[in-house]
Amino acid sequence: MLKASRATVLTMILLIVATLSTVAAEQVNIQKVSYGGWQNCIRMTNGVLELVVTTDVGPRVIKLAPTGGENLMYENPAELGKTGGNEWHGYGGHRFWIAPEQNPRSYHPDNTPVKYSIEGNTVKLMPGTESTNGMEKELDITLVPNSNHVIVIHKLTNHNIWAVRASPWGLTVLRGDGQAIFPREPYAPHPGIPDFPGQKTDQKYFAPNQILALWSFSKLDDPRWQFTSKYVILKGDDKAKTPQKFGMSNTQSWVAYSRKDQLFVKKVMFQPGATYPDGGCNFESFTYTGIVELESLGPYDLIEPGNTVEHREDWYVFTGVKFQNTDASIDANVLPKVKTCFE
Repeated sequence: MLKASRATVLTMILLIVATLSTVAAEQVNIQKVSYGGWQNCIRMTNGVLELVVTTDVGPRVIKLAPTGGENLMYENPAELGKTGGNEWHGYGGHRFWIAPEQNPRSYHPDNTPVKYSIEGNTVKLMPGTESTNGMEKELDITLVPNSNHVIVIHKLTNHNIWAVRASPWGLTVLRGDGQAIFPREPYAPHPGIPDFPGQKTDQKYFAPNQILALWSFSKLDDPRWQFTSKYVILKGDDKAKTPQKFGMSNTQSWVAYSRKDQLFVKKVMFQPGATYPDGGCNFESFTYTGIVELESLGPYDLIEPGNTVEHREDWYVFTGVKFQNTDASIDANVLPKVKTCFE
């Protein structure tokens, strides 16, 4: 009986140790750190990913990296550690803007300290009401335990005495030696010209099924572009002297960025019937010297005084992903990773 009791106790101890080990492995650690010259940053880790968020300015998610890996985010070396001033600074990393793009409304100089709170594995960042537009932003960042998944909620509140038509806009500024990958809508043959005799066609495809928006400075002969049958790719070039931008309507609800063997996927669910900014774009990309941006836009909303709208992004980071810029290679190596983001 005594031996049995000792065995039972030993088993219980081992179970407790195993449970504690599991909890520790899944734990999200959040702590105050210095980073890039800013003394009051928040570092979030879960054993898989590391994030650093500024609170002296911004906020900005200034670092997103696999544990022990390279930062995916762009950091502007000329602006790291700076605070104060009345000029807008990009700093780098992920930021929260208001669409459509207008100056000064979008370019509020967020160079002052940010209030924040920590609730479980979520950091809530509250920079306050912006004097240039009467709008208040809140950025809630949740690091999922033991996962490559980050949830980013953008909250926009109207503190004016009039309604404001606007859209929450999440801009992730990534390193310039990577590339943006946007999926096209699934192929369908021309309703009056099938690909082969007897092929089934659909009359609805007389109408366009995807919007491609270009800006006055967009140049289609730019070598940074690559178009395949299934994807639009915009490559960064640190030597480029001109900017490049495009936007798309995207019912596939995802875009990606690749750099070396790292893959960053941004998922934002498309809302059918909604009106999106910039001619119907829910995703956009911009590149210039040193940067490639992945941008998502929420639907336009007439925000009444005191009301709040929310815009959610889901981020996923993968490593060891190697592929070529062909449909077959992206389908075989990138698309399976993307599909896990929807499970």
